[in-house]
Amino acid sequence: MASLHKQSGRPNWFCAFTTSDGSRHFKSTGTPDRKHAQQICRTWAQASLYGEKLNADKAREIIAAGVADIMAASGQILPSTSISNWIKRWLITKSVENEQATHTRYEAAMSVFSEFLGKKADRNLESLSPEMVLSFRDYCMARASVGTTNTNLKIVRSCLSAAMQQGLIGSNLAIQVKLLKERGQSKRREMTLPEIQKVLVQCDNTPWRGLVLTGLYTGQRIGDCAKIRWQQVDLVKKTISFVTQKTGKRLSIRLAEPLADYLSELPASDNPAEFVFPKLAALGENASAPLSRAFAEEILIPAGLMAARTRNHAATGTGRKGQRQVNEVTFHSLRHSMVTMLKATGASQAMAQMIVGHDSTAVNKRYTHLSADDTADAIGKLPDVTK
Repeated sequence: MASLHKQSGRPNWFCAFTTSDGSRHFKSTGTPDRKHAQQICRTWAQASLYGEKLNADKAREIIAAGVADIMAASGQILPSTSISNWIKRWLITKSVENEQATHTRYEAAMSVFSEFLGKKADRNLESLSPEMVLSFRDYCMARASVGTTNTNLKIVRSCLSAAMQQGLIGSNLAIQVKLLKERGQSKRREMTLPEIQKVLVQCDNTPWRGLVLTGLYTGQRIGDCAKIRWQQVDLVKKTISFVTQKTGKRLSIRLAEPLADYLSELPASDNPAEFVFPKLAALGENASAPLSRAFAEEILIPAGLMAARTRNHAATGTGRKGQRQVNEVTFHSLRHSMVTMLKATGASQAMAQMIVGHDSTAVNKRYTHLSADDTADAIGKLPDVTK
């Protein structure tokens, strides 16, 4: 039983309550407001009844309820929501702010987070703890690569940061959980010149050859390369322009001679809106994953740059939720190769990153508006991998 008391000469109310072991306590509530003091006293009394059974989740629940009661007593409302409801609200906001590819990645990460939480996702957002986020990181690590695990954790951090800005939580506890270091795992890397030439031999005269040259000499992602339209290419001025799917960044760069020669030999089109690589554009119409899989199966695996994939998950003994192997070489490796080649020509790190569409504070400070003419010198010095 809890009760309020006043002491002579002291403005604040005192709370008397009994703990589960039978001992009596007398503490100042720290407030002269009787309604506030009643709620504080009641919260202490509720918590004391649990004794050794009081855990972190229950303590947060009691504290949140007590704070809500105090604010209600003063005519205020404590902002609150469940974890699942906040995730839905946040994803809706991000769908407006981000490109589709980025939003799809956010949805995937939060879907894994919700799957991990299970019924706990219906709890108040305040019930989340660093231990839960740490367990989520380990849950991801058992099922995916270090890179995917870290990306999922970063997205959860971003979600909770937005919740903190809305006043739904007091701090972003996910910041306390460290990202993993990549150790003992294969990492994605650039393609070497001999490897690029192996790939080109495997491509033969198929559209894959044009896609590889585009990826190598522009540094763009596979989805952007596959969806190039003739109106983006100016063979007279030797320029090519992009609006990247992932960042929405506009890029205009000089065409490298090997790519310009390849495009010049393709059948001319009367329709400037037509895709340069129609079949590949259709394959990657809704997502880049089908394109990446096809490139791996038709080019990288036959070229000996990627191990054959096991389609029967049961045969591996890991199941679909088992940790997947990270391939060292993918189409994205051409992007890294482009940066390496550019730097070998004497281009600065910022220039190289700007050309391939990387977004960073350092790049933006130096190259706010990069034209095709700005890239002419660096692109013109790139080696011809077709010879």
